[in-house]
Amino acid sequence: TITREIIKQKSVKYEVLDNGVVYVRLPQFIETTMMDFKKALKDAEKELNGGEIKGIILDLRNDPGGLLSKSVEITDMFVEEGTIVYTEGRVSGSRMMFKAHKLGTLPKTPMVVLINGGSASASEIVAGSLRDHGRAILIGTKSFGKGSVQTIIPMSDGSGIKLTTAKYYTPSGVSIHGVGIEPDIMIEILVPEEKEDSTDDKDETNKTEDDKDKKVEDVQLDKAKEVLKNWSKYKDLLKVNLKK
Repeated sequence: TITREIIKQKSVKYEVLDNGVVYVRLPQFIETTMMDFKKALKDAEKELNGGEIKGIILDLRNDPGGLLSKSVEITDMFVEEGTIVYTEGRVSGSRMMFKAHKLGTLPKTPMVVLINGGSASASEIVAGSLRDHGRAILIGTKSFGKGSVQTIIPMSDGSGIKLTTAKYYTPSGVSIHGVGIEPDIMIEILVPEEKEDSTDDKDETNKTEDDKDKKVEDVQLDKAKEVLKNWSKYKDLLKVNLKK
């Protein structure tokens, strides 16, 4: 017997780290992402007892994307003006441009964005835009490269065909689709190879649960913490690169 349930998607996870740094994880961009993101920052400030947030780590790793509007809203929180993302294509009316607004922009807190090969679509828009505006340093590996606009074109027999009619571009004019976003600091997480099964039953018996559940070290997150801790050393990586 299967009982139907309402699945509640959690779009934001956060944690207050040392030295006033707030880690925020965005697994996907859904309808509540903007509201959840604002709440996470407010809750973080409360945990800091009213203290100022000294740095933000925005984790977009393995974020497959979601709603474009929410990625634009998140980016708008950190960018005062200019283009956030735009589209260009061969079909008439395919050009769209999304602009930032000064109202509601957060203070220019040092910021690091984590990306990897699982970061796609909306998450790539956020990462690319924040980097082009000189608002964040990107750490990790190259993103997936999914930035296309698809349109369903009706056919005479009542069917339709879906074609790519436009592509997303970062503020500097870089196409996301098929290219991806390159990090400022490239760091790969190397997963240790599985060791061959031991023929000695004692070895297997002596293995503890801690050994079995041992997690791979998150060197990308560790690097993000280091960058924020030594911001004066790394802030030169921030370069405004906007299309003229």
